[in-house]
Amino acid sequence: HSTEVYIPLNINESPFNVGLPIELPEFTLSQVQELARQHGQNWSQSLVEQLMAMVGGHPYLVEQAFSHYQINSHDSLAQLLQAAATDAGIYANHLRHLWRILQQYPDLAEALGQVVEADSPVRLESLQAYKLHSMGLVKKQGNEVRLSCNLYRQYFREHLGELR
Repeated sequence: HSTEVYIPLNINESPFNVGLPIELPEFTLSQVQELARQHGQNWSQSLVEQLMAMVGGHPYLVEQAFSHYQINSHDSLAQLLQAAATDAGIYANHLRHLWRILQQYPDLAEALGQVVEADSPVRLESLQAYKLHSMGLVKKQGNEVRLSCNLYRQYFREHLGELR
């Protein structure tokens, strides 16, 4: 005879902590140029630098840009970057997903707001820093964090105001 066990799970702990976490490093300028080449894009260093000024070397965001260009080769990088942090941009689904999570956790949204408005790294409560880092929104610098990329700064600067 078997019955299901209903154990309340702590949202701050994963029931799947059985392996070692693997953190992907950010792409470098030369790696982004190589990825562009692999996607059939002949981008100058200047174009790669413009993309990286918006999304840094964030592997998913960089890949999204090149995937977009494989389908929409008529779009310019300027068009992509202008709409990037909007609900009409190529990152809209990704940004909305992160925004929905933050709306469910106002304390996390407030912590992110501190980082968005800061020009230098910010010290947050350890668990908040961990969660924001796990979401990819911030990078750790010792005991402080800074925003991962300009895309997040632009998007969340506008949207976090809605919670106030």
